Amino acid sequence: MTDPLVELPERLLPQVTCRGCGRPLHDPESRMLRYGPGCRESVEPVRRREVAQEALPGL
Repeated sequence: MTDPLVELPERLLPQVTCRGCGRPLHDPESRMLRYGPGCRESVEPVRRREVAQEALPGL
């Protein structure tokens, strides 16, 4: 019986392709971001802004 928590070899992982060029991605960071290193440079960074929030009642 095999342990289901063991990491799968790369060939058994689902294929993830780059959103920019469509090439298959192999690097874990690129797979997570869905952009390869070359396409990642041309994508605008996500802009985040602070939102004023009141404290939750009862906390």
